[in-house]
Amino acid sequence: MFSIRKLSIFILLVGSLGVVVNAQETEAKVVDEVVAQVNDGVITLSRVKREMKDIVDAGVAAGKKRDEVQKEMDEKQGELIANLINEELVVQRAKEMNLDIDSAVKQRMLDMMKQYNLKTIEQLNAEMEKGGVNPEDFKNNMRKQLTRERVIQQEVQSKVYWSFNGKELKDYYDAHRDKFTKPETVSISELFLGFAGRDEAAVRAKAAELYTVLKAGADFDKIVKENGDAGVVTEGKGKAEKLRVSELNPIVAKPLSALKVGEITAPFQAEQLGMVILRLDGREAASNESVFEETAVRMAMLSDKFPEEQKKFFAKLRADAYIKISDAYRPLVSPVLFADERKGKANE
Repeated sequence: MFSIRKLSIFILLVGSLGVVVNAQETEAKVVDEVVAQVNDGVITLSRVKREMKDIVDAGVAAGKKRDEVQKEMDEKQGELIANLINEELVVQRAKEMNLDIDSAVKQRMLDMMKQYNLKTIEQLNAEMEKGGVNPEDFKNNMRKQLTRERVIQQEVQSKVYWSFNGKELKDYYDAHRDKFTKPETVSISELFLGFAGRDEAAVRAKAAELYTVLKAGADFDKIVKENGDAGVVTEGKGKAEKLRVSELNPIVAKPLSALKVGEITAPFQAEQLGMVILRLDGREAASNESVFEETAVRMAMLSDKFPEEQKKFFAKLRADAYIKISDAYRPLVSPVLFADERKGKANE
């Protein structure tokens, strides 16, 4: 956000929301247009266009027609700008909270390197570029995602989660016992062979070879230690306890469904990431009996209250902020940006 902050300071110096510089004494050149000022940050037209282009390109990559996606984005320009204003407020709030997002991004990148068995960041960048992903764009998007996650987690989720007292928890449980029946769960161990940096045919052949060895009685944990990469199904841990079967991806749930404890799945492909062999370490059947677990009850109550509390949080951010939308975009943006506030006033 350094460039945006720098641009904001420049705007204040020239004293106008139309940013111009003199190329020569008799010539003026438009550098950019400010769509909205948000405290000491700004949303520029170039940023809006860049975001729109990224969304359109993603739609085309997903098989949609460019003109159709572009038309849809043009119609939703006000919504996009409103989202960018909210995003700017979240970034500013993260700075006030002194959140170290850069370290979190770095850790995520290191986790990815470990997951795909890559030794350097240069190798990871090369793999991204092979897949048509710009590494800097990827990191910027990750930074935005992590910023939003951390701010919302601390400012909304955590506060709501711990706000319920014992009586409220018990009353909610008694009124929603059907939510707290015991689900079917499985515990698993994972052998993952990643495609990254390797010939995919060779990885598939290696998975088939190891499957044969395992079926013959080889030690699963020893094979994983000697051959495996950080697991994808188990999120890098190699083992997972009591996963809810109803929440498993069908790609994972289907091969596990017919297994007895101690048996292994045939190798299967996890999207475009690599080959997986799972061992079923345990299975617990579902039950219709309700069980009170404080964590589960708090999570259910949080799930119910979170959408409204998140709206209130963003409304407060906007209420405490200086937001000036340019005249050209105000009719598009204001009805979307301040929809919750207007709805609240209408209900008073």
